[in-house]
This record gives sequence, structure tokens and C-alpha cells, in this order.
Amino acid sequence: MTIQSVKLAKLVLSPINVRQAGEDFIEQLAADIAARGLIQNLIVTPAKKPRGTFAVIAGSRRLRALELLAQRGDIDAASYDVPVLVLSGSDALLSETSLAENFQKLAMNPADECRAFQHFMGTGGDIDGVARRFGITRRFVEGRLRLADLAEPIFTALAERRISLDIAKAYASTASQDRQLMVWQAYGNQSYQSADSIRRIIANETMKSSEPVARYVGEAAYVAAGGKVENDLFSDDGDRWVDPGIAQTLAAAKLEAEALRLGEEQGLAWVRPIAGTSTWEAARDLHRIHLPTLPLTLEQAERLDTIATRLEEIEDAMQGVEGDEDEATYAALEEEHETLSDEAQEIHDRPQILPDELKQKVGTFLLLGRDGTTTLDTTYYSETPIRVVAIEPDADGDEDKAGEDGGERAPRGFHIEEGPVTTGRSAAAPVAPEAEAPGGKALSQVLYDQLTVQRRDVLAASILANPALALDYLLFAMIDGRVNMLSHSGTTIRASHPQDPMLAKSVPATRARDYLAEAYDGLDASWTEACDKSSSGAATIGRFEAFRALGDEAKTAWLAWIVAASFEAKDGYTAKQNALQNRLATILDIDVATWWRPTAENFFDRVSKGVLLSLLDEVGGPALSARHASQKKPEIAASCEKLFAGEAIVEAEVKAAALAWVPNAMRFLDQADDADTGNNDDADAGFADLIVSQDPGIDDDDDAGDDIGDDIDIADLIGNDPDDDAANINDAANDEIEIVAAE
Repeated sequence: MTIQSVKLAKLVLSPINVRQAGEDFIEQLAADIAARGLIQNLIVTPAKKPRGTFAVIAGSRRLRALELLAQRGDIDAASYDVPVLVLSGSDALLSETSLAENFQKLAMNPADECRAFQHFMGTGGDIDGVARRFGITRRFVEGRLRLADLAEPIFTALAERRISLDIAKAYASTASQDRQLMVWQAYGNQSYQSADSIRRIIANETMKSSEPVARYVGEAAYVAAGGKVENDLFSDDGDRWVDPGIAQTLAAAKLEAEALRLGEEQGLAWVRPIAGTSTWEAARDLHRIHLPTLPLTLEQAERLDTIATRLEEIEDAMQGVEGDEDEATYAALEEEHETLSDEAQEIHDRPQILPDELKQKVGTFLLLGRDGTTTLDTTYYSETPIRVVAIEPDADGDEDKAGEDGGERAPRGFHIEEGPVTTGRSAAAPVAPEAEAPGGKALSQVLYDQLTVQRRDVLAASILANPALALDYLLFAMIDGRVNMLSHSGTTIRASHPQDPMLAKSVPATRARDYLAEAYDGLDASWTEACDKSSSGAATIGRFEAFRALGDEAKTAWLAWIVAASFEAKDGYTAKQNALQNRLATILDIDVATWWRPTAENFFDRVSKGVLLSLLDEVGGPALSARHASQKKPEIAASCEKLFAGEAIVEAEVKAAALAWVPNAMRFLDQADDADTGNNDDADAGFADLIVSQDPGIDDDDDAGDDIGDDIDIADLIGNDPDDDAANINDAANDEIEIVAAE
């Protein structure tokens, strides 16, 4: 082994160098080499071609940094000497050396980096100079210097690797060592605390400069009032204001003044400021005023009729557009439809009429948006119930015209009906027993709401000990919510109707849809009839108790149905398939071709002639596609329908390919299945293994279940007698249950 100098132009990257993807931080490394030169030599071996060159087997990042400097003109590749260690040996030995050189490197402790930057600053360096010499950003240097100023116990924990760099950054989000130590002493020994939780605890008594109140007040006004700002070097959410009380006081005064000005300008009884976008809490004891809208002019009414007629024409035309060849036509129709729909919506969204005689009786709210700007709410409220009735004009009156353009007649005036002042609950209304305080008076709304939340928490804590009852409740809430529109089960658990991209009546019928409908008809729905008609609450209880009394087989049938009825067709408005649905299809080993066949109605009539010919070429080769090339599209579609239904007389291999074909949109493209996940049959059971018992008595050859369910016994799970003959999940799902998404 010898160390010598080699011109940069004579160095190439060896194909056996283990670090081939070494582009990270090349700019930073190049800046360091430009400032200090190459500190560590490269390891090379003589290259066979081109003659006289050397292949770099260790030091690829340094080589790329040098090449970057040469490209910029900072160094001359032909004359720049690079110190190298020359090795000779077999490719295996050289590759092992490359791996060892890279594998044995140990990243520098962040605490050491902090001390180093602190040392540079103490020897007369400046932040910008250090950043340039090391090829890093000023913010990075400031961050390491902030970490160097951590309270001693926290910095020591970082140096000893007892806390991560992210945790240390969370503590350093404030420059106050007192606040750091306060949080460290309370939470430093709790290993479950995350960086986010530490940052939230530290920020609890501060305000981000990106918050609405801070944006509204402005940093200049805040600082002028004595507020202090801490730079948060480890977050992109803005700096921290450590005196939020000052900002809130300034914001309140500014909002009050603006509300007063707007109230006088608008002539309203009051305008109340809210440091947020929601009026729910502030308006809960007020009465919303429903105002009439500005009437349609004759011109607007005629325009709406014209738009409605044209929209019908466009929709009919769009239905007749076929295939890719008319994409431009379809896009133009779609754009026109959208433009006209927007225009019609603008006409319908006419402004409300606030009569002058009503202004001194109502008010509204001044809202503070997330961007720190204010807006005046367009909804009006009063402390007294008020009803505004428009007085229709006389049929032959002249003053009833909306304008000189001959528009529709405007109201001749308004009749305002006022009721007694109330706080939202009628004085004569009886107090509900649950809202009654000792002595017969009603609890305040805020207290009652707080008590309902606390009562809910007691129920939630108690049901943890009875998972069988929880499962019954879960199934009932999902199913009853679907089959009974007025169901109130007291939970957020839902299995709402999927938001399909098309109405069911617009989708061609399929074998799977018929199978689902038959399955739904076969479910045990006796529990839905068990209800007390005296009250909705009693009816719900009656159905719940009847559902609990069902056997295991009936419950698992309903379980399978509600899951099946919950599937979405696709992820929102995207064209992407749902990855988890695809994985389920793989586990179930679904053969789409046995459930769905392409027909003229559902596919062939909906694509272009070119697509059909390409499909025929795919399943039968050029000879089959050429046979149909001269035919018209309807004829080709009819031939395809017979071929892909297995009714055409063709070669056996062509028939097999046609019967197996389905479009990609009908395939379940499972990414996990494409990549070898190493899953086995035991893993397929997944979460079921955690909550159900295993039944060793099931025959492994029992073909009732596929992947899931052959060894699942849910008797213990749903709370029935374990000695009962519990139904196997897949037996119920595959042999007895046919599932339908309820229309």
C-alpha cells in the first residue's frame, strides 16, 4: 500500500464502490474542501480502462465534491492533486475494503457539534463565516449554538445519548433555561414523552408568531408594548412570543375599536368581536334573524331559464359522446356545463335585505381569520325573537318595479314581528328532569353540557371491562344506523352510505350486485321489529336488546353485511385505488372474472374502436384484430361481447385469455402482494388472533374458509354461551350470507 498524489482528472468511480448513491450533502462537503482542502485521502485501485486512471473504491462523496468544485471552476481537474491510498487485489477484497471504510464510520455526536461551533464563535468567528466554511445554512449554525446553551442536565443527557436530538431541539425551542429545567424536572425521566409533547408543554404559556392574534397585532406593536420574542430555530411555525397576555390585550382593544367603528358605519345595534372564526359559543343564547333575499329581476329569471335549458342539452350531448376520439368535444361540453352552473349559482346567491327599521334591533360579529385579517359576519342576531315578513306589492302598483329594466317587483315593505326577550329557553317550557337543579330550576346550559361530558366519560370508562357488550353495541350502532334512518344510538360509530362517484341507477347491473341483494334478503331482521312505539328511545332500546339476543350465526351475518356495505368505490375524487381494499382482495383470493364480465353495456360501447382492436390483438393476436378492423364500432362491440362471454368459436387459448380478461380498473392491484412481504397463513388472520380463541377441531381441509375464518370461534367475543354451536365467520360469510349494500 502506498500513498501518492493523482490528478483529479485521472480518478473515476469504481463500480464495486459500495456507496453508489452518495449525493447527500455534496454541496456542504464541497464547501468544506474548498475552505480546508482534502483532509482524508481517497482509496483507489489501478483501473484497467482508460489506461493510467484510478478507480475510487472508498471516498465517492469526496470525489463528487471535488468534481463539483471542478465544474464550478474553483479547481482545475487536470492539475489538482488528490492524495490517494493505492490498493491492489481481487474485486472481492477491494469491495470488502470499500464496505468496511463506509460501514465503520460513526456519526458525530450532536453535542460535540454544538461544542465545536461554540468554540469557533469563541475564537472570533461569526455565524455567516462558519456557515460558509462548512457549506451549511446560518439557521443550522444558530440551531447548534442554541443547543449548546441548553440547561446543563439536558445538554449532558444529549451528550450521553440518553435523549435524542429531536428531544433536545424540543427543549431548545425556548432560550429560557429556567423554563427548560422546569419541564425537564417534571418530564425528563418519562421515556414515553415525545418531542412534540415536550414542545407543546414548553409552548403552553407562549404564543406562536403565526397564530391569528399575533398576525393581527403585529410584532412591532407587540414589542413596543414590552413583549419579548424568542426565535424558534427548530420549527417552521414562526417564533414564540413569551408574553401572550400583552398580545391578547392589544388584540382585544384593536378588535373592540374596529367593532365599534363598523357598528356605527353599518347602523347596527351592536357588533361584537370574536378572536376566531366560529360564532357558535357567542351566539348560542341569541336568535338568528332570517332575512328575505333580493328578488329576481326579470332579466335574471329569463337567464336562469335559458341556463336550465342549455344545461339539459349539454347533459344529453355528453351522454352521446363515445370513446377517446371525442375527448376534446366532451371536455368542451364539460367546461361549458361548469361555467353555466357557476353562473346560475351566482344568480341564486342574491344578497339578503336588511330593512333600515330593523338595523337598530340586531347585531352581528366581527371575526378574526387564521391569516390575521378581520371579516364581518353576514348573519344577524337579536336578543328577542324577530320574524321579518316581506309585504308583497300591489298587482297594479307602479312603485313595485325593481328597476327601469323591467325587473320583477320588489317588496313594498317589511312587517317585523317581535317576541319577548329570552335566553333561548321559553320561560313557560317545562324543565326536563335531567336538566333540573335542586329546587326545580333549570341548570345553566354551560353547566349542563359539562355534566353530560363527564357522564359520558363514566360510561366510557366502565364499558372497558365488558368487551362483549362493547362489540354488541358497536355492531348494533353501525347496522341500526343504516336500516333505521331515525336511529339515535348515542355514538359516533357509523357505517354510513359510501359516497359513490355514480348513482346506483346509472351503473349497469352485475352478478355481484344481485348476489348482495339476495344476501340482504336472507339476513335475520326479526330484531328490527322489536320496538316500543311509545317513544323513539324505547324503540331503540327494544331493537338493541333483540339484537343482543340473536345467535352467533345471525350476528356474524350482519357483521359481514355491514362491512361489505361500507366499502367505498375509490378514494374520494382521485383515480387511485384503495391499498387496503386491494390487500383484502388478495387475502380473499378474489377472481374478478368469475364475478364480472365485460359487455357492450358496461364496457365495449363505452370505449373507442381503437381500444377494442388493441384488446382483440392482446387476447388473440394480430390475426384476430385484423379480422375486425374493417367493421364498424357497434359490430366490433357485439363480437367482443360474445368473445369475452365465452360464446364465440375461437381457438382454446384465445377463449381462455378472453374469459380471464378484465380491465385494469376492475383489478385489485395489491402493492403488498407484488413485493414479497413474507406473510404466511397465520399472519393473514391478523387482528382476529388477538381477540378470538382458536378452535383446533376445525379440519384444515375444510374449504368453507379462505385465509380467514377456518379457525375463528367468536362465541367468547360476542358474549354468548361458549358451549353453543358458534358459527364460523367464513361459514356464515361464504355459505349462508350474501351481502348487499342497502340502497
